[in-house]
Amino acid sequence: MVLGKVKSLTISFDCLNDSNVPVYSSGDTVSGRVSLEVTGEIRVKSLKIHARGHAKVRWTESRNAGSNTAYTQNYTEEVEYFNHKDILIGHERDDDNSEEGLHTIHSGRHEYAFSFELPQTPLATSFEGRHGSVRYWVKAELHRPWFLPVKLKKEFTVFEHIDINTPSLLSPQAGTKEKTLCCWFCTSGPISLSAKIERKGYTPGESIQIFAEIENCSSRVVVPKAAIYQTQAFYAKGKMKEVKQLVASLRGESLSSGKTETWNGKQLKIPPVSPSILDCSIIRVEYSLMVYVDIPGAMDLFLNLPLVIGTIPLHPFGSRTSSVSSQCSMNMNWLGLTLPERPEAPPSYAEVVTEEQRQSSLAPLGVCDDFERALPGPLFAYIQEFRFLPPPLYSEVGTSKYNYECAVALNSVMWNKYKKLFLL
Repeated sequence: MVLGKVKSLTISFDCLNDSNVPVYSSGDTVSGRVSLEVTGEIRVKSLKIHARGHAKVRWTESRNAGSNTAYTQNYTEEVEYFNHKDILIGHERDDDNSEEGLHTIHSGRHEYAFSFELPQTPLATSFEGRHGSVRYWVKAELHRPWFLPVKLKKEFTVFEHIDINTPSLLSPQAGTKEKTLCCWFCTSGPISLSAKIERKGYTPGESIQIFAEIENCSSRVVVPKAAIYQTQAFYAKGKMKEVKQLVASLRGESLSSGKTETWNGKQLKIPPVSPSILDCSIIRVEYSLMVYVDIPGAMDLFLNLPLVIGTIPLHPFGSRTSSVSSQCSMNMNWLGLTLPERPEAPPSYAEVVTEEQRQSSLAPLGVCDDFERALPGPLFAYIQEFRFLPPPLYSEVGTSKYNYECAVALNSVMWNKYKKLFLL
């Protein structure tokens, strides 16, 4: 679009990632360039940038105030995260058409760098919903005397990172429910549902493994199903507007009366969706996994398991099992694999101590006379008795797979103490 001698005005960002997409987080520095291309010499008052981030909600509700009266109630709310302004060329005053303080720009393409820092405080993730949005943008404005301003706005994306490698998001989610169907005075058997997933936190592209058991003791044919739902909640003027959307779903086999179905890790893949938004005061985005039994002619039996969609995936070395405790157990098992299958037994008492040394140790020790008088009788008797006993043999402790490590440790400790106290 050509206005006067201005051929183009563009904004580009210095991307921090390899995908060449402008994505930032709180505390990052947003930098880029405003490019101005002109076909001839022009005189400019100012070239400004304005950067802003905010969340905004808006919806309307129709209300009746009588038989012939109706009105519309508007609900709006806004939260601002940052507001930054800077002048790249010229001065602040641009509301007059004076020729003073003008800057001349020659024909060709010109670039002007800009940068600003996002707040260190948590920012809401960029989002577009039915009744609200979270947006971050940079706007460039070129002001010239006797011309309308040339304006251009370009958005960038902000992610408030959610690390799913935290105890609360690695904990398993489970539930159990039961429902009995009634028709007038007749009551059929119950329908029971139990479901469990490995953890609460996932990232887009992962598959949720569902473990479930459905037992149908009713007289009807039922169908087990599962679905991921996104719930958008918008808040304004003390009111709340909620939107629920289906994200992904799966269907099990029909279950006739008296039958049971078991899901041993049935997988439901999470499609590309926006992360959970949990820290914004006017917009909240949450996810849940609904495992339910479709019952014809009756209310469905369902379980809601909460989910958090994060941005930092599970660590490669982390366990994909149900809890942090199971991860510790898994790590201990891995450490156990490094032990040799059969450690060498410590030397026996007879191999180290000769009969002559043993007999000499039984002789009275003159240097211990004062020690004997200083100690109470029972205690000195216990020491004397221990002095005459060798450590237990390796075979006496046991060589089973369960306790041979304990036998090795016990023999070594007792033998070292024996040598230190009474032989060396």
